[in-house]
Amino acid sequence: MSVLVYTENWNGKFKKLSFELASYASELAQMSGIEPVALSIGKVEQDELMKLAGYGIKKIISVEGDSIEKFDTRTYSRIISDQAKKEAATLIVLANNNEGKALAPRLSVRLQAAIASGVSGLPQETDPFRIKKRAFSGNAYATVELKTAVKILTLTQNSFDLSEKPVEASIEKVTAENYETAPGPEIQDVQIQTGKLLLSDAEIVVSGGRGVKSADNWGPILELAELLNGATACSRPVSDEGWRPHEEHTGQTGKIIAPNLYIAIGISGATQHLAGISGSKFIVAINNDKDAPIFDAAQYGIVGDAAKVLPKLVEALKAAGSS
Repeated sequence: MSVLVYTENWNGKFKKLSFELASYASELAQMSGIEPVALSIGKVEQDELMKLAGYGIKKIISVEGDSIEKFDTRTYSRIISDQAKKEAATLIVLANNNEGKALAPRLSVRLQAAIASGVSGLPQETDPFRIKKRAFSGNAYATVELKTAVKILTLTQNSFDLSEKPVEASIEKVTAENYETAPGPEIQDVQIQTGKLLLSDAEIVVSGGRGVKSADNWGPILELAELLNGATACSRPVSDEGWRPHEEHTGQTGKIIAPNLYIAIGISGATQHLAGISGSKFIVAINNDKDAPIFDAAQYGIVGDAAKVLPKLVEALKAAGSS
């Protein structure tokens, strides 16, 4: 038996999320008394694959082929389910991102497996299998019991610390000639955003809301993000007004992110917005309304006018950087 973790790659490279998944799978395997196995789909060089061994993964399966270079939900779910059966996997771990959310239901049908989506830690017990997951758009937690022989978990990004445990690992190469892309909609073009840090990759995010009052007042937010090597984001009203691009909109109807630090400037903290950022490790709120709901979610807060607070914060960071 094994824990099979699908380690997503981006153009042949693993990101922190993949290593977080590997760390989680390794701890889960140890807790369950079985072996962790990582599955990579697409062209990834051996040196990159071996990085997974640094997080306790002893076996790495690499499935490669021209037909699977572009993500296809049906084809990828077939690959994962076939490898899960071959490895006698009783636990399958995916990221709780767009790709993982697309794959988990198909895998559930193929493997007759129960799903716990959006988990943020190890199970409380394994017999019976009980685990805590986010509920009500991240505003609460629920403990669920999975009773099927095979269980699927999707891990919330940035919710499990990296755990380096270097081990000797073997790599098994699998060709994808038997996994032709299933008939259906064809992806004709993929455009990758370049030139700035992606929200999904950022450890620090500086976000502005309607309280910033105007697109013309965004300069200090951009400057603060640059000083912190972070990304910029915004609330839905801001993107609806056209002050910032829609790709920066975070919330229930936008991007769901989980950075180490989220700085909310002029954001009231509506439930829909908090649903998209509740996975952040630390939230800092700057708002002139002391009763704004964002302060209930924040670990640190400043009650004040952003137009006065931000320049002083930027000045302090510059002074700290030059000292």
